Amino acid sequence: MTLIDTTLFAVATRFAAAFSLFACLSGVSPQMVDANENVRPPKSTPMIVAHRGASHMAPENTLSAFHLAWEENADAIEGDFYLSSDGEIVCLHDKTTTRTSPGSSLTVAEATLEQLRKLDFGAWKHERYSGERIPTLGEVMATVPDGKGIFIEIKCGPEILPTLKKQLEDCSLKPEQITIICFNQEVVRQAREMMPYDCNWLTSYKKQANGSWTPGVDGVRKSLKATDATGFGTQVKADLLGPVLSQDFCDAVRSAGCGIHGWTIDEPAVAKQLVGLGFESITTNRPAEIRSALED
Repeated sequence: MTLIDTTLFAVATRFAAAFSLFACLSGVSPQMVDANENVRPPKSTPMIVAHRGASHMAPENTLSAFHLAWEENADAIEGDFYLSSDGEIVCLHDKTTTRTSPGSSLTVAEATLEQLRKLDFGAWKHERYSGERIPTLGEVMATVPDGKGIFIEIKCGPEILPTLKKQLEDCSLKPEQITIICFNQEVVRQAREMMPYDCNWLTSYKKQANGSWTPGVDGVRKSLKATDATGFGTQVKADLLGPVLSQDFCDAVRSAGCGIHGWTIDEPAVAKQLVGLGFESITTNRPAEIRSALED
């Protein structure tokens, strides 16, 4: 190799490295640039996403939890959303109000916003949160500062999508601040057809009698292709690291053009392993603690 050849090779190498870093920071995986080349992303700090807000301290899926998440310097918040009987999008994880509003038993899809607003969704966590009401999607999105994001988890079916589309079009957030996430493959598929936002398909895993876990990497890639998802949201537990969430598994998902996002991680040691695997985001109940651990 001549001196000129060597110089050109060095320049090309530096350019490739710089481009890979840019792709990671802008939310584009290196595999989207070249799906035929298995390029591992830089080991940079993932986005810290506050799970149902900063729900380690404040009652989950309430405005108090979301405001606390921003105080703890989360990069994004994650909330769970249903369509009420009168067509409002409300923030709650469970199908019913029983767990987070003790003494009540409303089914969200069968209740109106007015009925839901009468309930207390804060006192179960601590008396200082007494009187906390169920927020709407619009109220949650209004807390999101410039440069931050929201992960909108759809807990019901595709019936929510027309209303969601209208509210997202009318809100002040930029498209790049919004990510839709869901376990339901049909919801993900239709959301991708109807709207321009990133949309992650979510999955957990089941251990089979023979010791294997499902879905495996082939099943995951098949679902990502069928839904046209832009990202993959995976359950993360210590016993999944290695048997399921290996470097090869993560590389295979990225080679399908999807970034990898993990939930719900409150252990710093586990979060650090996800950095090594190139996860784009870590969803946690403790955003300040996890950020501090990763920045040490």
